[in-house]
Amino acid sequence: MTDCRANSAAAAPSTFGADLHLELSGPGLRAGLTDALREAVRTGRLAPGTRLPSSRSLAADLGIARNTVADSYAELVAEGWLTAQQGSGTRVAERSEPRRAAPSAPRTRRAQPRPTYGLLPGAPDLAKFPRTQWLAAARRALTAAPHDAFGYGDARGRAELRAALADYLARARGVYAEPERIVVCSGFHHGLTLMAQVLRARRVRAMAVESYGLDIYRDLLSDAGLRIPPLYVDEHGARTDDLARLNGAGAALLTPAHQYPTGVALSPARRTAAVDWARTTGGLILEDDYDGEFRYDRQPVGALQGLDPERVVYFGTASKSLAPGLRLAWMVLPEELVPEIVAAKGHIDYMSSALEQLTLAEFITSGAYDRHVRSMRLRYRRRRDQLVAALAQRAPGVRVTGLAAGLQVVLELPHGTERSVVQAAARQGLAVSGMAPFRHEVAGSGRRLPERDALVVNYAAPSDSAWAGALDALCRVLP
Repeated sequence: MTDCRANSAAAAPSTFGADLHLELSGPGLRAGLTDALREAVRTGRLAPGTRLPSSRSLAADLGIARNTVADSYAELVAEGWLTAQQGSGTRVAERSEPRRAAPSAPRTRRAQPRPTYGLLPGAPDLAKFPRTQWLAAARRALTAAPHDAFGYGDARGRAELRAALADYLARARGVYAEPERIVVCSGFHHGLTLMAQVLRARRVRAMAVESYGLDIYRDLLSDAGLRIPPLYVDEHGARTDDLARLNGAGAALLTPAHQYPTGVALSPARRTAAVDWARTTGGLILEDDYDGEFRYDRQPVGALQGLDPERVVYFGTASKSLAPGLRLAWMVLPEELVPEIVAAKGHIDYMSSALEQLTLAEFITSGAYDRHVRSMRLRYRRRRDQLVAALAQRAPGVRVTGLAAGLQVVLELPHGTERSVVQAAARQGLAVSGMAPFRHEVAGSGRRLPERDALVVNYAAPSDSAWAGALDALCRVLP
C-alpha cells in the first residue's frame, strides 16, 4: 500500500521546511526520489540554501519508508547537490553559476553610464515617505475595517476615503467636494483615461492642452481619438481666452495652480475666461492639481473647480504629496458625470486596493497627512533656497523661474545651448531634462511657440546624501 501511494504522488507538501512538488518516476522509489530532487535543484526550483523537510516529515508526506528518503538525501549529499550539518538539517548546496558573457553594446551606439545624480522632474523625495506613520495608520485602518471592505466594493472607492477627501479638499484646496461626487482611481493617468472614454462617448472630438506638458498625456488623448490643439502658455499661464477660437474643442486640460513644467500660476483673468468659456459652450475643464499643496512664497492658489463645480473636473493625487507607488488619485466630478465615469471604470479598472484606501483615509483624518505635507513643504523650500543660492554664486548668469511652488524650477539658458547642456550633464553623471521634450505644437496651426532653451530641474527628489553632489554637478555644466 505504501509503495502504491508513493508512485501515485504528484504533489508532496512537507510539514517542515520547504513544500515540495515532486513527481516520482522510474523503476524504484529511491531512484525516483533522488532523480526528482536532483532535477528540482538543477533547474533552480529549489534555490541554494533552501532547507529541506526532515527525512521523517518527507517520508510521511510521500507515504514511503523513512530509510528511502534518508538514503536519497545521503546520495545527493555525496554528489554535492545537498549539504547536511548537525543542527541545521539538510539544505540545497550553494553552487557557483557558470559565467555568461555579457551582451555587447551595439557598435553604432556607445553605452551610456548610469546617472549618479537624478534631477529629472516628476518625483518627490521618496526617502522621506512616512513609513512609520503610514504603518500605524494601516494598522488602525485594518483593525477597524468592516469585513465587507475586503470584498468587491463601490466603484467610486471606499466611503471612508471619499468622506476624508471631501473634508480635506474643501478646507485645503477650496474644492466643492461631496463624497458622492468623488471617484477614486489608480493615478492621474487612469483618471484621464476614464475621462477620455466618457468624452468620446459624448461625441467630443477635441481637447485643448497646454503648449507645455507631458507627452504621455497628449499621447493618451490622441490614442483615445481626440484631437489636441495647443493652448499657448506665457508668463500668466495658459491663454484661456483662445479657447473660444479653437474650433471644435469640447474640453480643456489645464494645470492652473502650477503650470507643468513652466511653474507659472494661471492669472485671475484667465481663470475667469476659462470658466466663462465652459459655461457658454457647455465644455468641460479638466483641472490637474498635481502638487497644489506645495506653495512657498504666498498663500496656495485655490482650485479652479471652486468657481464652477458643474463645469470643472478636479483631479488630485497622492503621487507628489506621498509617493507615486501608492497609485491613489481622485476625481471630483460634476454630478451628471458620476454615473458615466463609474460605468467607464467598470470596463477599465473596477476598484483600487481597499486597504490602501482605508489607510489613506485614516492618514488624513488622524492629521498625519497635514503634518507630513507641512514637513515636506518646509523641506522642499529649503532645497529650493539652497539651489537658488548656489546658482547665484556659481552661475550668476542663469535666470531661475517657476520658484513659487512645486518640486522643480526652470533654469533659462542662452539660445541654442539646451541640448549641449543636457549632454554635458549626462557626461557628469547627472540626469536633467530640457524644456524641449515638453513642447507641443501642431503642424499647420499657424502659430509657433517662442524658442525657449531651459532646464527643468527637480530639487525635491535627491536624497540628502546625493543632494550636494547633484547641486555641484549641475553648477559645473551650466554656461
